[in-house]
Amino acid sequence: MVDSTRVFLKEIRVEHTLFALPFAYIGAVFAARGVPSWHALLWITLAVLGARTAAMAANRYFDRDIDARNPRTARRAIPAGRIAAPIMVWATIAGLALLIVAAWQLNPLCVKLLPIAALGVLLYPLCKRFTWLTHFVLGAVDALAPLGAYIGVSGTVSWPAVLLFGAVTVWVAGFDIIYALMDLPTDREQGISSLPARFGERSGRVLPLVLHAVMAVMLTAAGALAHVSWPYALGVLFAIGLIAFEDRLFERSENLFVLNERIFTSNMGFSVLFLVTTLAGFSLR
Repeated sequence: MVDSTRVFLKEIRVEHTLFALPFAYIGAVFAARGVPSWHALLWITLAVLGARTAAMAANRYFDRDIDARNPRTARRAIPAGRIAAPIMVWATIAGLALLIVAAWQLNPLCVKLLPIAALGVLLYPLCKRFTWLTHFVLGAVDALAPLGAYIGVSGTVSWPAVLLFGAVTVWVAGFDIIYALMDLPTDREQGISSLPARFGERSGRVLPLVLHAVMAVMLTAAGALAHVSWPYALGVLFAIGLIAFEDRLFERSENLFVLNERIFTSNMGFSVLFLVTTLAGFSLR
């Protein structure tokens, strides 16, 4: 039982929830213009946990045949026979159920918008079969975290919240494009859609930097509209520094697996730092 649980948690990349949470909290901080209530933070955390679990489990289930044909992913639990495919179906249902309960505990608008979130969670894994825009679909699904958190605290939508949604969409799309570089030959052989497979490897190295620059602009605009104090600007500077760091990694890293690990780690660190500077920006107004 313990081994099965460990395999399951590894498959759904539970640690990636820590990656999604900082921007969800940032959305809540924007809405509360400071520290949100503990009640809101608790249910926002559980909503992100439920959504991430459902999304990853659905991805593993729908992609089980694709994963089996890819040397990089053939050792995943379902293709390798270490987890039965229906377990991921039940995990998807459980994750969506947790998301529903969390939304219900926040406010009525969150409940009304639930179908959009559920559709996004289930649609993303299928997009790679027919469009290279799949990276942006994933980005938009992840960007529902800050937008949903903002709505969960305020019960409404504002331009800063929309800009946060846009910023996270292009941010996640950027490093998902980099991630797709690892599977470029296999994706072309299998007819899997990705931006690098459609437009070539160079697009997968240049466009992410452009998208992350767009993210920095959107974050700047969100802060300006919300009248956040000067510490927030430090977070934007971290975003600009992240772009320069990624550009250097592209120049110096020949191993795509190492490149992806370093980019993922640096982006996770950025999200935490940006949460700190955002909170400080609202606290020192």
